[in-house]
Amino acid sequence: MKNALLLGLCSALAACSSPPEQRADIVIENAQIIDMQTGAIAAKQSLAIRDGIIIKCSDKPLSNHYQSSTLIDAKGQYVMPGLWDMHVHFGGGDELIEENKQLLPLYLAYGITTVRDAAADLSESVLSWREQVKQGQLVGPTIFTSGPKLEGKGSIWPGDLEVETTEEMHAAMDLLDSMDVDFIKITDSALTPELYLKAVHEVKKRGYQISGHIPFSLSVTDVSKAGLDAIEHMTYMLKAAAKNEADISAKVASKELSYRTALPIITAQFDEPTAIEKFTVLANNDTAVVPTLIGGKITAYIDEDNHQDDAYLDYLGKGLKATYQWRVDRANKDTPAQIKQRKERFIKTAQLLPIAQQAGVSIIAGTDAGFLNSYIYPGLSLHQELSIFTEYGLTPLQTLQAATLAGPKFLNKQQQYGALSEGKVADLILLSKNPLIDIRNTQTLKGVVSHSTFYDSNALERLKQQAKAFVVSQP
Repeated sequence: MKNALLLGLCSALAACSSPPEQRADIVIENAQIIDMQTGAIAAKQSLAIRDGIIIKCSDKPLSNHYQSSTLIDAKGQYVMPGLWDMHVHFGGGDELIEENKQLLPLYLAYGITTVRDAAADLSESVLSWREQVKQGQLVGPTIFTSGPKLEGKGSIWPGDLEVETTEEMHAAMDLLDSMDVDFIKITDSALTPELYLKAVHEVKKRGYQISGHIPFSLSVTDVSKAGLDAIEHMTYMLKAAAKNEADISAKVASKELSYRTALPIITAQFDEPTAIEKFTVLANNDTAVVPTLIGGKITAYIDEDNHQDDAYLDYLGKGLKATYQWRVDRANKDTPAQIKQRKERFIKTAQLLPIAQQAGVSIIAGTDAGFLNSYIYPGLSLHQELSIFTEYGLTPLQTLQAATLAGPKFLNKQQQYGALSEGKVADLILLSKNPLIDIRNTQTLKGVVSHSTFYDSNALERLKQQAKAFVVSQP
């Protein structure tokens, strides 16, 4: 009996000295991890992931210490945080809800693990998808959304909260509060400049981040000083860079100029010292910019490439493709002089990138992908946007930072995202080639980790084929 007790005690002590393996959903080994802050690459790194969070980082193998259902040997691969597209849209009316929902897996298929929905007319569905993705009930990227955006009465955009009095503006914000939106978006197709500025002030008082278009009758710097956190679309930065911006604003306010007739004047009046001066004001106010250049490029050169042979069209439902036509028809009406102007405007707008970077403006990668915006393809377009960034003067590291760090910064989510370190969300991508050498290497995708699920190359291809199969099955 005594020997038996001693034997049992020894067994218990042995068990205590050798702790059991810990549980992990995914273990990655032999990874070359890219530091998004510095561009440094750490070789032979291991990560353990549980419940969507990185629980252990090490320069030693972790497979002996963690029992996992998925072990990834990332030898020869570059591992970095997943990409963020900070300007997408889901819309087109209730009849297109399912077509929009089918876009979600496509984002993952291209390595985009987070999207920011910048308003349209399917807010109720998007809010539902946000929760379903979070709970693992729906395959897709993490979603942040503005819900419906603030606008004036008679807005040209579907699904807006239209207001024309201070009381209506407060009621709209109360509604957005109740919807638990992640930020607020504001545009100016029908909103008066006075109410626009009041709304920006009120949004900041309520503690939200706010982004949007800027009324051409207001100066870009005045709107920045009022509290706008991000400018959607680089065209507004081109207006700020015009040496006669004040005159342009006054003429738009008096109806002497419209947005469209002001554009060629803005391009012609570009002045680099003015741009540096104004962009420095934006940087000091922490006003970021989401350039969305890919759409401008597509429209500018649509006379040279009508995109009818794009393979990606096979992934889009016929309803969504039909929403592209209005921009195509409008561009096709342009005269030769206007076609020349739109190409010059795109080039001049893209050339603002290094100036904004030098001035300290936070550049946030976003595309305008979704309905209405012709041939800006969900997922693929972000890689095209990043290529434009480097073509016009940003380094690959600055470009990657725009797609991995700037989004979390805007949404005040830096604690959860932007690095592959312990405690961070385990949204990441595996690449076969180094994107710091050539930004196009973001397209050498070997795998994606999202919500504790690993999608290898075959799984990513299946997501694309599922999208194609849905389109084929449409009546």
